[in-house]
Amino acid sequence: MRAKVFIISLCMLFPCSLIAQSGWNIWTVTTTEHILRDAPPGKSRTVRLWAARNEWEGFQILMRSDKTISHVWIELQDFQGPHGTKISTNHIRLYREHQFYLPQGTYRNRSFRPGWYPDPLIPARHPLTGQPLTQGRFRAQPFDLPPNQTHGFWIDLYVPPNTPAGIYRGVCRVHAKDQKPIDVPITLTVWDFTLPKTFTLRTAMGSPADRMRSYYRKRAQAGIEPEPTDWDAIRTQCATLVSEHHINATPSRTLLIPKARPDGTFRFSPSQISALRDFIDRYHVNAIQVPHPSTVVQDPVAQRDRLYAWLAAFNQLAQQLQRPQVLFYTYLKDEPNTLGDYRYVQKWGRIIREAQSVVKVLVVEQTWTAPGFGGADSAWGNLYGAVDIWCPLFSLFRPESAAKRQALGEIIWTYTALCQGKPTPWWHIDYPLLHYRVPAWIAWRYRIRGLLYWGGMSYWQQVKDPWLEAPFYSSRSTRASGKKGPIFWGEGSLVYPARPVGYEGIVPSLRLKALRDGIEDYEYLALLEKLGRANEAQKIVQSLAPSWFEWDPRPSDYETARKRLAELIVKAFH
Repeated sequence: MRAKVFIISLCMLFPCSLIAQSGWNIWTVTTTEHILRDAPPGKSRTVRLWAARNEWEGFQILMRSDKTISHVWIELQDFQGPHGTKISTNHIRLYREHQFYLPQGTYRNRSFRPGWYPDPLIPARHPLTGQPLTQGRFRAQPFDLPPNQTHGFWIDLYVPPNTPAGIYRGVCRVHAKDQKPIDVPITLTVWDFTLPKTFTLRTAMGSPADRMRSYYRKRAQAGIEPEPTDWDAIRTQCATLVSEHHINATPSRTLLIPKARPDGTFRFSPSQISALRDFIDRYHVNAIQVPHPSTVVQDPVAQRDRLYAWLAAFNQLAQQLQRPQVLFYTYLKDEPNTLGDYRYVQKWGRIIREAQSVVKVLVVEQTWTAPGFGGADSAWGNLYGAVDIWCPLFSLFRPESAAKRQALGEIIWTYTALCQGKPTPWWHIDYPLLHYRVPAWIAWRYRIRGLLYWGGMSYWQQVKDPWLEAPFYSSRSTRASGKKGPIFWGEGSLVYPARPVGYEGIVPSLRLKALRDGIEDYEYLALLEKLGRANEAQKIVQSLAPSWFEWDPRPSDYETARKRLAELIVKAFH
């Protein structure tokens, strides 16, 4: 394979008088960071992007003025490449960044400062139809820029898998009433390799659509707003959006329930198998959570034969699907922190594993017994032999213990929730945006193969309007007492309801974009691992993120490291 590099660059080479006409300052940011409302004008006048084929790359256009700038809107143009090739505007997404005022920081955020933080992204067009959105409470554009405030737009560029090698150039033209248009030239370097359709890092983040049902039901009962009427369309839109961010979409539960037969066996119907195969292929799914085994048996010992018959149905399903990249698992127990919890996992997990089914046992627990944590006690014994997939918190991961389980063929995933333990990359709106990208680097460094998150990414229940007040999580005891207590901005939410912007479904956040970039970084590392270059990749990763408690806080360093990874991949192919 010939090693070519495609470069698309956004170089702002215009004089300052044009960029800052009438006190209107425009600048760009390509690194993983959010820019607050009080941020002063930046100095960068160049946007340079690098991407593989089948990869997304985004950047921000920021603006600030000492007076109101009316009717701001951004015009997108096709990217032109060599020999008449192009990347059309159909592969470019435009969003305006919506901001929240946060008066206090998330629990334990000692570096917090009050201010307006951007997070929800208002799309300019419907994500499925491509039609302009003009009917919602919030619109991406046109936008009136208030005086002495910094606001931003996010531009996403997708490089299709069939993009020929070469250099592509594009322009974003910024318009405003009574202002001269400002061109922001773009340079994109497309590396000569293609990321796979189905990514390597597995994710389990729930179903935004399922979580939204209870949200809208409660609002309808309170007379706030009606429930959506077309949930099938919402499920499609939600699945499409999470898939574009390389997160597993959740199939309909009905597709994962085998039918009991008179002879005591269970079987999936041909229509179930066909529909599930189509879902996997359409949304590039690599892991599926099956129903909990307690839905078919109450006692795994007394009903062992029935349990094994049920598990055998999934063996048959996997064989007929012929999608070996898909991992089937059951979420057996969440954070077992009592003696009863441990006995439950020991009983159910060991019996399920004895069946040697394709269904793996996932337990949200560390690979070591932690005396004092959540009431765990070494006297309870351990969960060895009862777990296939261990999923410890970032802060409760121990490399030595995990390595022993991996050596036995067991799998390690990881997750984050609230701010527990020593400082790790915590997932909250007021922490640096890099916190969402770093975990994928650390995960690969320890060969952690999955990333879990709770809330269906759409936990908005504790605010009246998640577009007017940042969604947050607080404990039940805090809510019950009415007293102020620890809050966690954005906990459980990575998307926002789309109804306020003009359609039913969800819209992404800046944090989701950063997470997507991290998952793509992981794919670079996984590709090098497959190419026999893991040692070289490991050195690069360890220089940036040696552990969950120590990582490079400079976003630009990850861009530099990513280029080095790409160069190694191109060299290996060459």
